[in-house]
Amino acid sequence: MSTAQAPIAPTAEVELLIGGMTCASCAARVEKKLNRMDGVTASVNFATEKAKVSYPAGVEVADLIATVVKTGYTAEEPTPPEPAAADPAAEDDPELADYRQRFTVSALLAAPVVLLSMIPALQFDNWQWLALTLAAPVVVWGGLPFHRAAWTNARHGAATMDTLVSLGTLAAFGWSLWALFFGDAGMPGMRDEFRFTVGGMDGASTIYLEVASGVVAFILLGRYLEARAKRRAGAALRALLELGAKDVAVLRDGREQRIPVAELAVGDRFVVRPGEKIATDGTVVEGVSAVDASMLTGESVPVDVTAGDPVTGATVNAGGRLVVEATRVGADTQLARMARLVEDAQNGKAEVQRLADRISAVFVPVVLAIAVATFGGWLGATGDTVDAFTAAVAVLIIACPCALGLATPTALMVGTGRGAQLGILIKGPEVLESTRRVDTVVLDKTGTVTTGHMTLHEVYVAEGTDEKQALRLAGALEHASEHPVARAVAMGAEERAGALPAAEHFENVPGRGVRGRVEGHEVAVGRLFTDLPEELARARDEAERDGRTAVVVGWDGDARAVLAVADTVKETSAEAVRELRALGLTPVLLTGDNRAVAEAVARSVGIEQVIAEVLPEEKVEAVRRLQGEGRTVAMVGDGVNDAAALATADLGLAMGTGTDAAIEAGDLTLVRGDLRVAADAIRLSRRTLTTIKGNLVWAFGYNVAALPLAAAGLLNPMIAGAAMAFSSVFVVTNSLRLRTFR
Repeated sequence: MSTAQAPIAPTAEVELLIGGMTCASCAARVEKKLNRMDGVTASVNFATEKAKVSYPAGVEVADLIATVVKTGYTAEEPTPPEPAAADPAAEDDPELADYRQRFTVSALLAAPVVLLSMIPALQFDNWQWLALTLAAPVVVWGGLPFHRAAWTNARHGAATMDTLVSLGTLAAFGWSLWALFFGDAGMPGMRDEFRFTVGGMDGASTIYLEVASGVVAFILLGRYLEARAKRRAGAALRALLELGAKDVAVLRDGREQRIPVAELAVGDRFVVRPGEKIATDGTVVEGVSAVDASMLTGESVPVDVTAGDPVTGATVNAGGRLVVEATRVGADTQLARMARLVEDAQNGKAEVQRLADRISAVFVPVVLAIAVATFGGWLGATGDTVDAFTAAVAVLIIACPCALGLATPTALMVGTGRGAQLGILIKGPEVLESTRRVDTVVLDKTGTVTTGHMTLHEVYVAEGTDEKQALRLAGALEHASEHPVARAVAMGAEERAGALPAAEHFENVPGRGVRGRVEGHEVAVGRLFTDLPEELARARDEAERDGRTAVVVGWDGDARAVLAVADTVKETSAEAVRELRALGLTPVLLTGDNRAVAEAVARSVGIEQVIAEVLPEEKVEAVRRLQGEGRTVAMVGDGVNDAAALATADLGLAMGTGTDAAIEAGDLTLVRGDLRVAADAIRLSRRTLTTIKGNLVWAFGYNVAALPLAAAGLLNPMIAGAAMAFSSVFVVTNSLRLRTFR
């Protein structure tokens, strides 16, 4: 009895740079060959020219590369990124330079051929021989990339878009050579007339030099613009990688020593002067300054930092001298993680693209069959070889599925790149599909809607009591405590009443408060008073009803004031909730806090539905309960206790100011701690998805509409070549519109 063999589990991942791909069918072929290897799972992206491959033990990277090479392409592991050019569209790329050179020469040579062929008035005796002289280098040298790729693929028993271009142009050129040397087309005084459609031509005196040279020039222009746009689309990622500092002044034996950032180790202390970039993620150990993080987060307001505060690599020291201790270096830094997330998203494939790839893989053989059928059909119907040939060539040239292969990856590259510039990191293309369906957004309270830090809000004093005195006495006592509420009182008192006096005989009464001696008064702060004047009792009840912590202050035996302390709602949260509602989402507040606090926060930002008093593990159940009601749920959170809920939600949005666990569990990471970015992230994702779908509709629609026209003889092959080239340019240009997203 035979037993089923257990699948081989992938144990490692590698990213390969694939060379020689010229269209979506090439990418589909490489992907198919790699996936045929035992235990290997590969995804090949035509736009980024990369293959993401998972492979099991026993398979070497060299085996993967050998498989790609056997398929007719090149493969290598990527090298560390080189410094980007100042202009992301700078044409120092060898592929760009080659396409530019071939197009420039081909266009200069093809233009007179097209003009002579299309305008009889320009045709002089023996003009056709000049046209041949000009067209030959265009077809042979200008079209060499297409012929070379077609030949390589033919040797491996495959046909791609280049097969169509090469066959079409060589057929047109070959027919012209036959007509010139063996027919009547070479006779002095021969005149040719350009037609938009097929029909009414004498085969022996008809030449297609304008088709052969014009199509090559048009397609070279399309390839050049496509390659240039792809380079610009990836510019955001290159710019992100370039944000980091190149060298750093590290402290060794008390002296500064400049070293490359790559040599920096965790625990090293380094100096950052005003105007310099912070070399890596770390903690400030000395100095006070303001840090400009706008390049990394898009947030324009500098953040004040002092000893003990964390700082992020690639941000700029806008104020005083800082000494920073490195806590993360190299691939562990926030900048490197951001770049990795963006690159992973760009290399991934949405479900719609997988469909497009499957269609592209069978499209070329189908088109070749249609071209043969067109030739046979015209020949049978009209008996005219010239008309049959012209229609078949038009079919070959117009059907290239370039636009289909570029529709998704270019939009993904631009969308994720633009997101990175705005502090929105999209983990993968499948995330885009989720954003379209989401109808409910669950917001964690602490650290997401609120700052997560307790602050002093209101001060209520009994009649005849000085507010500043109450604050100074309470603040002095609370200054000695580490409790979050005590710290909030101390900081609030210092801000409102100035420098605080010293406290003596400090005593902590567990669960009730603190007491001690300040400026000769016996002071008590907390819940140490049982009898309160009516006005203070009313103030305490009102504060607690609003979800705030009421702290009673008294001295010399009498209660004198009530301080209301609470976690502060972020200034932007109410606006963010309005923006989320405008996107058609229903906001829900989810928190472990008591219901009074939760409802007070919800009221202040405009949220109607509140789920309160839940334990961390119950947050997952709350999300599942909403999903059970038929809702598609997005979750926004920042803490370790949110990680499971973020992973459970249909769409997880992690605040970049939160914990690594939350960021790892989220589908989208919001680098800034501003909830408004959540709305921006959903808008950008939806717009990227809309762009992808628009591109695919165009690419499919173009081929579906154009093929019957070409087969029916309603398109001259040169017009077909121009249309095909510009369909790809349209798709890429449409994707580049995402760069303007605000």
